[in-house]
Amino acid sequence: MPTSRLRMTPGQRALAERMLRGDHDIGDEARRIETKRYIDPERHVRELAHCFRGFPTALCPSALIGPDQMIRHDASGLDLIVARDRDGAIHVLGNSCAHRATRLVDEDGVLPARKIVCPYHAWTYRPNGDLAALPRPEAFPGLCKEDHALKTYPAREIGGLVWFYGDGSGEDFSPIEPLGPDLDAIGLDAMRFYRRNLHTVAADWKMIVDAFSESYHVKRLHARSIGEFFADGVAVMDRMGPHQRFIVGRAGHAEPVDLDDWQAVRETMTFTYQIFPNTVVVVSPDYVNVLIVHPTSAGRCKVEDFMLVPDVSDAEAKALEGRWSKSWELLDQHTFGGEDFRAAALCQRGVEAGLRDEMIVGTLENGMIAFHDELDARLA
Repeated sequence: MPTSRLRMTPGQRALAERMLRGDHDIGDEARRIETKRYIDPERHVRELAHCFRGFPTALCPSALIGPDQMIRHDASGLDLIVARDRDGAIHVLGNSCAHRATRLVDEDGVLPARKIVCPYHAWTYRPNGDLAALPRPEAFPGLCKEDHALKTYPAREIGGLVWFYGDGSGEDFSPIEPLGPDLDAIGLDAMRFYRRNLHTVAADWKMIVDAFSESYHVKRLHARSIGEFFADGVAVMDRMGPHQRFIVGRAGHAEPVDLDDWQAVRETMTFTYQIFPNTVVVVSPDYVNVLIVHPTSAGRCKVEDFMLVPDVSDAEAKALEGRWSKSWELLDQHTFGGEDFRAAALCQRGVEAGLRDEMIVGTLENGMIAFHDELDARLA
């Protein structure tokens, strides 16, 4: 990972210093939380309104789409187009033609966006959503093209991720802005998109966030994948507004390390961000995974996993392809898909059985408690 130009932020450095001092986060007591929160349809509606539609949430890494490119995105439950114009500006648009409401983009993957053409009657839009042209305009007397742009959603790029307001009305991205320097220090804004995968998980979205808010499970759940690389329950954390920043100690976390050498730090400490409400950023030594969790109903969700790699030359990328491919397979298919998401589904199955009104959260899982406290406060 070419990190020589990158330096940790003061907050990242302070957290790393705590890890080196052995000042690990351990809660004072075990807590109990009610299991109904994972299955209550009424609560699900409130979570969507207050934490997903009325709060800036991530859609994808900026690296996914270049100038004059677009993707269809409907994992959030909204039918969207994420497009970048030729000047590099990002736009989040409603995927519905102003003429007969036809879905404009139905294909998967990254597509050209210089023109967004309706497949039904060929009404044509620009990447910013403006109506550019329509066949036989005389058939629509009095129609003003300026009044028939696509629905647009407020969107910003911060820290190498695309953020938007799902209710279409928010303009305040200040809850995300403190994350920008940290994500830039990781190099997220300058990385190359590698692969993505969308997982459908039979678990509530909060079950997924829970899994990435504690390290108590790592040595046990991940015993056959990545468990050997990590210490048992060794973690430090702090808050960044509603978000959490963690370091999970790798096997060599107690060894001296030069904190001015960002690469050496990443070899011994795994930075993880739980970005409220639904995004997780996992920083490995030479790549980054961004996981975005999308609720589909009370008790069910989708998780989109993106892997970003260094923006090296094509020759270097070819040489590194085997390493990246192996890492992608290990994390996306085995660690995340086969272990974390499966455990979340088993936990959900246990909750839905109705045998437990509460679950116990231990002193090594205090990040999970902080997440639920933040969520409950917003719903209140």
